[in-house]
Amino acid sequence: MYPEERQQAIAVLVTQRGRLSVAAVAEQFGVTTETVRRDLAVLERARMLRRVHGGAVPVGALALVELGLAERSGRLTDEKSAIAKAALDLLPGVDGSILLDGGTTTAALADLLPADRHLLAVTNAVPIAAHLANSPGVAVHLLGGRVRGVTQCAVGEPALRELADLRVDVAFLGTNGITADHGFTTPDAAEASVKRAMARAGQRVVVLADSTKLNRETLVRFAAPEDVDVLVTDDGADEETLAALEAAGVEVVIA
Repeated sequence: MYPEERQQAIAVLVTQRGRLSVAAVAEQFGVTTETVRRDLAVLERARMLRRVHGGAVPVGALALVELGLAERSGRLTDEKSAIAKAALDLLPGVDGSILLDGGTTTAALADLLPADRHLLAVTNAVPIAAHLANSPGVAVHLLGGRVRGVTQCAVGEPALRELADLRVDVAFLGTNGITADHGFTTPDAAEASVKRAMARAGQRVVVLADSTKLNRETLVRFAAPEDVDVLVTDDGADEETLAALEAAGVEVVIA
């Protein structure tokens, strides 16, 4: 295969899959990773893709496109359930306090919170608060603010003011994208501000994210790798990226 043919094939694949890793492309086409990186550089200059750590994404991958909660709820349910179960080991003890960010994976953790632990759960997610309100072992505090319809989470100054004065044992956060060099990102600036404040409020910061979030960047960073203590993900995660995150100081737990 000529380089031009391979590059065209790579451009088609990144459009179809939404993300490609350098290692996977090298194996598929029987070339070295250095050759793949040169191909990606050529395609990026032609504005046919965007290079990220460990691979490439479509040109429009950093846009403000954000799936709604209902659209995400039926995706990767097995992986999210496994991540939530693994995250139970990271809960504080009896009478501890946690922050729960909005999202389907943090909601899966909320479903599993033990009734005998007597936890205080602070959240900006209306569905999570409504669910936990019926749990006898959990006291719930719902942060105020403007509720975004797409995520059903409160954002804005009221939430930020409350979070500035809070300090909890563990903050459990979701994310839309993770790269080892840039960190943890989300498409919306208001959502990112709340996530950033939650990370500052947690004595320990745990990100719950399925493997499709790795090697993916969205518009606004809310945490650098050094701001996160633990990443809990599934066994489909790219090993090269996980190794880079661990080198940056993030503990990785595979569910």
